[in-house]
Amino acid sequence: MRTFVLAMLLAVPVLAQPSPIPTAACGPDGVNFSVKRDDPPHTLAQPDPGKARVYFFHDAGSASIVGYPTMRVAVDGTWAGANHGNSYFSVSVDPGEHHVCVNLQSSLVAPRVELAHFTAEAGNIYYYRTRLVLSRSVELLVLEPIDSDQGNYLVESFPMAVSKLKK
Repeated sequence: MRTFVLAMLLAVPVLAQPSPIPTAACGPDGVNFSVKRDDPPHTLAQPDPGKARVYFFHDAGSASIVGYPTMRVAVDGTWAGANHGNSYFSVSVDPGEHHVCVNLQSSLVAPRVELAHFTAEAGNIYYYRTRLVLSRSVELLVLEPIDSDQGNYLVESFPMAVSKLKK
């Protein structure tokens, strides 16, 4: 009995270990983007035939982007693009389940990863917004789905991000 109790006490810390972050949705490490912003006005792009479209916005909360980190976005393990400051981009996806990963392309802010998944239907448009909250005691990256009305407003208001892989 004593051996059983000892074995259980030793096993509890192993069982209580947090599981690793499921970052299979993220792209490979070491991939960085340069981002140029194309000022509005822009219109909402419709999905390609037989596909869905996903918009990714970053709401910086400020017009100042000096020193602001770039947000990388991956879909299903492949980096799809990046936002910098208040900006957005969109991608076309096949119908079905998709996994999204957002993280900071920065060495100045602690690493942050946000994950989500959704099931796309052909002809539909999906919207996600990221926000980075920084203070003396908090560093928080938030990824959230948003309403189509808010998405349409942000397309009209924010610059479109045109990102290219850095070599």
